[in-house]
Amino acid sequence: MSQRIYRDALLSISQQEQRISYDSTHVIDESYRMTMFLRELLYQMKEHVLSNGFTNRSEEIEFFRKIKPQILGKLIYYNKLYRVETSCPVSSGKMQHKYYGGELQQLKQEYKEHICNSDFFRYYRSGRTDLDHEYFELGKINFNGGLNSYVFEIDPLFSTYYDYKVSRIIANELMYAYLLSKITPDHLEAQTNDKDFYWTDSKNALIELIYALYAASSISGGRVSIRKISVVFQVLFRINLGDIHHAYHRMKVRSGSRTTFLDHLKVSMEKYMDKDL
Repeated sequence: MSQRIYRDALLSISQQEQRISYDSTHVIDESYRMTMFLRELLYQMKEHVLSNGFTNRSEEIEFFRKIKPQILGKLIYYNKLYRVETSCPVSSGKMQHKYYGGELQQLKQEYKEHICNSDFFRYYRSGRTDLDHEYFELGKINFNGGLNSYVFEIDPLFSTYYDYKVSRIIANELMYAYLLSKITPDHLEAQTNDKDFYWTDSKNALIELIYALYAASSISGGRVSIRKISVVFQVLFRINLGDIHHAYHRMKVRSGSRTTFLDHLKVSMEKYMDKDL
């Protein structure tokens, strides 16, 4: 029962993002409405957990490693997005570009000081799960590790402390991608002269392809960041993909196949091969 509730909660985020993106005329309105929606959703999840608990340790670990961070991470992101956009001094020009650049540098500094140098960050990024019972079970907080003072303010019945860490990682990735898209030239196609060479499928299809190549370490042995790969494809195909991380997280929770375009490529390739038989 709980698994279905958690799955539906993540799906509702994607659906709400789509609805609001269609209705909203400005990112300020979109970010505010998503903040309110996610705040209420997080409250509902808390009420469910406090009332029902977890059926086993595996469910508890999955909730604090995957479910809650997806909700809280998006909440942190949209709240930050709202504050950044409402503080932007102008709507265009060099001053706007400088403003977003400053926000990006500040985000990088916070990331360097508080996230990327920690043992937990390396553990989480490596995909390890052997210490999940220490990081994502209630009542396992190790105060001897010199934790951030935020730990004293959290609800011990609805947080393991490290679920917040994962949420911050998700939020920072989304914010980084958004700010980068704001300072990237709008007309990437100007960097190539071949007007007959361009992407004709959907943006989501290209993003899915980019992430697949990145996940498989098919480019430079996996040593190139997803951001750099996306920039190359955007220049090559003369297309602006915008916030690819946001799109990727929507793909992760969409109904049906999460790899629609890759499935289509496989079927198309097999049909093409069959022509030669």
